[in-house]
Amino acid sequence: MPPRPAVLTKRTLDKDLDKITHVEDVAKHVLRRLVAPGLGLIFVGLTMLFAGVYVFDRPGAMLVVAAAALAGYMAMNIGANDVTNNVGAAVGARAMTMGQALVIAAIFEVLGATIAGGEVVKTISSNIVDAVQVPQVALGWIMMAALMAAALWINLATWMNAPVSTTHAIVGAVIGAGISAVGTEPVNWRVMLEITSSWITSPLIGGLIAAGLLYLVKTLIIYRDDKIAAARLWVPVLVAAMAGAFMAYMVLQLSPPGRFPPFTVILIGIGIGLVSWLAARPLVLAQAQGLENRNSSLRVLFRLPLIGSAALLSFAHGANDVSNAVGPLSAIVHSAGIGSDGGVGHPPLWVMLIGALGISVGLLLFGPRLIRLVGEEITKLNPMRAYCVALSTAFTVIVASWLGLPVSTTHIAVGAVFGVGFFREWYTRRSKRRIAYIRRKADSWELDEPEEPNIHERRRRYLVRRSHFMTIIAAWIITVPVSGALAAMIYWVMFALFV
Repeated sequence: MPPRPAVLTKRTLDKDLDKITHVEDVAKHVLRRLVAPGLGLIFVGLTMLFAGVYVFDRPGAMLVVAAAALAGYMAMNIGANDVTNNVGAAVGARAMTMGQALVIAAIFEVLGATIAGGEVVKTISSNIVDAVQVPQVALGWIMMAALMAAALWINLATWMNAPVSTTHAIVGAVIGAGISAVGTEPVNWRVMLEITSSWITSPLIGGLIAAGLLYLVKTLIIYRDDKIAAARLWVPVLVAAMAGAFMAYMVLQLSPPGRFPPFTVILIGIGIGLVSWLAARPLVLAQAQGLENRNSSLRVLFRLPLIGSAALLSFAHGANDVSNAVGPLSAIVHSAGIGSDGGVGHPPLWVMLIGALGISVGLLLFGPRLIRLVGEEITKLNPMRAYCVALSTAFTVIVASWLGLPVSTTHIAVGAVFGVGFFREWYTRRSKRRIAYIRRKADSWELDEPEEPNIHERRRRYLVRRSHFMTIIAAWIITVPVSGALAAMIYWVMFALFV
C-alpha cells in the first residue's frame, strides 16, 4: 500500500513561521551592530573627499588624501576610547543621561580642538622626531605608519574594553616608525623625557587634586550639621573657581605669547570668577529650597557644577588630544608643501576640522561602552565625587595643553577616579571628623547608614576594584612598545611597496 502524502498541519506551519521570525530577529540584531561601523566608514570616505577638495591639484595629493583618511579613522578611535573619560564620571553619578553626555562632549570637543588645539599639534608633528633632520619623503611615510599603527591598536583596545592612552599610542608609534626609518638620531629625547615624566606624574597629580577636592567637599559640606546651608555657601564658590580658571586658560591659550602678564591673567580669572559666583548663587539658592538635610539632597546642588566641569574637560580634551590624530597629518601636509605659511607644526583649519569632527563621530558611535566602565565599574561615584574627578582632570589637562605637553587624559581621568576611591577608603576608616559625625548622628537617631558595615558591604560601597586597577595599569604599560613595534613593521611594509 503506498504511503500517505504528508499533510502540513497548522502546528507545523506555526513552528516554521516561528523559525523564520527568529531568523529575522537575528538578522536585525546583526545589522544593528553593523550600523556604527558602516557610518564610521562613510565618515572616512567623506574625510577623503573633504581633503581632496583642498589638495586635488597639488603634488603629493594622493598621499595627503590617504593620510586624511587615516587621521579620520584615528580621530574616531580617540572619540571611542579617550573621550569617554570626560563624561564617564558624570554618567556614573547619574547627573547626566548618556544622550546628554554624548551631545555635550561632542560640542565641546569640536570647540576645544578648533579653538585651542594648535599648540600641542606642533609637539606631535615636529618635536618628537625632528622634522628638519628627516627627509620630507621619509617624514610623510613615518607619519602614515604612525597613524595606522596607533589607530589599529586603539581600535583593538576599545574592542577589548580597555581604556588605553591614545597619547601613548601615537607617541610610541611616531618613535617606532621614526627609528625604523632613520635611526635614533632625529628623535628628540629631551622632549620624550618631558612627555614620559608627564605620563608618570599626571595620574598622580590628577589623583591628588581629586582627593584634595573631595576632602574639602567632605569637610566644608558633607559632614556639617546643616549640609544644605553649607552647600548654599560653597557650591557657588566651586562654580566660580572653575569658571575663573577656565577663563584664565582661554586668555593664555588664545592670546599671542607675552601679550598679557601673569598678574593681568590672574585678575581676569578673578573677575570672571566673581561674575560666575554672582550668577550661580541665586540658582543654587533656588535649587536648595525645600531640600532635606541629607546627603542625597546634595546631589541636586552638585548637578550644575558637575555638568559645567564635564563640558570644561571636554573642551580641554579637544584642545590637547586632537593632536594625536591631526599632528601626523599636519606633518604630512607640510612635507608635501601644501600647508599654511606658518611653518611646520601650524596645521591648516581643514586639518583641525577633520580631527575635531572625527573625535565627535567616534564618541557618538562607539563611546557609551567605555563610559560605563570609567563611570560605574572602578569605584562608586555620586555627583560630589564625580565633580571632584572631572574638575581635577580638567585643571591638569588644561595646564598641560597650555604648556604644549601631550599628556594622557586617560591617565589623568582614571588616576582621578582611583584617587577619589582610595581617598574614600582612607577617609572612611581613619577620619576623626567622620567618626565624630557618625557618633553625633547615631546619638540623635539620624544615622543614614550603619557605623560598621560588614566587609562585603564595605567592598561594594567603598573600595576601588583592584581587578580594574591591575588591568588598566597593564594596558598602559604595553601601549607604547606595542604601538611602536607595529608602526615599525607598517613602515617597512609601506617602504617596500611604495618607495
